[in-house]
Amino acid sequence: MQPASAAATRVPRLSVPPPERFRVGNAVLRWYFAPEYLHLERADAARPTLFVGNHSLYGVLDVLLFADGLYRERGICLRSLADRNHFRIPAWRDFVVLTGAVLGTRRNCAELMRRGEHILVFPGGAREVFKHRGEAYRLIWKERYGFVQLAIEHGYPITPYATVGAEEAFDLLLDSRHYMATPLGRYLRRSGLAERHLRGGEEFPPLVRGLGPTVIPRPEKLYFSIGRRIETTAYRGRARDPEVLREVRERVRRSLAGLIAGLRLHRARDARQGRLRRVLNRL
Repeated sequence: MQPASAAATRVPRLSVPPPERFRVGNAVLRWYFAPEYLHLERADAARPTLFVGNHSLYGVLDVLLFADGLYRERGICLRSLADRNHFRIPAWRDFVVLTGAVLGTRRNCAELMRRGEHILVFPGGAREVFKHRGEAYRLIWKERYGFVQLAIEHGYPITPYATVGAEEAFDLLLDSRHYMATPLGRYLRRSGLAERHLRGGEEFPPLVRGLGPTVIPRPEKLYFSIGRRIETTAYRGRARDPEVLREVRERVRRSLAGLIAGLRLHRARDARQGRLRRVLNRL
């Protein structure tokens, strides 16, 4: 097992595509979640891009399925930019590395771009994973522009993609606001632990319920949709212009929000989910 620092700072080349490594596990996930992919033809293995997506509540399995679909259907091997907290947990960090993910730093992203790899980033980060009640499908990007700046600097196109269905796999019972209002939360805040390790308490993992009384996600059908590429070459030399960064980020945000809205409508009209799946998802 490699140390956390080594796992987090290296940008290894992949000897085996992660979907090949997890072929059996991905087959189980496809059986359980019955993923449907829309507009995969918009992804081209010969044209590397920066995929920008919406993070779902406890979003891990849906990311594996998106990467699996891209590899099986389009021959694309995806490299994800992962939050630092993933690399602080023994054993879990080794799994994260095996999926092809690297620590989500500017340096690592730039290295992947220099290599011409397909990259996946979630600007909402851990805050979007640890959502509050009522925030399903909300994009929580704060003031993050780094992904836009790097794309412009390296002439990388940005491709929005949306995931729908994963948010319905859990019921959110308690979020970080509830925890931080308890004596434990107040202690974490006073001691500075919340600021140092939980970004002020925002990244306190929520309490959820999945299938029945368990935390196993319900077998909700998952939907993925890829948007049209947003080229950045027209902005060459303007990667530090705040107006340009805001303009490009807003184009990405609008496109992604439109994909999410369209997928949610598609999901509501989908009559192919199966009776057993519908029964299980009522538990």
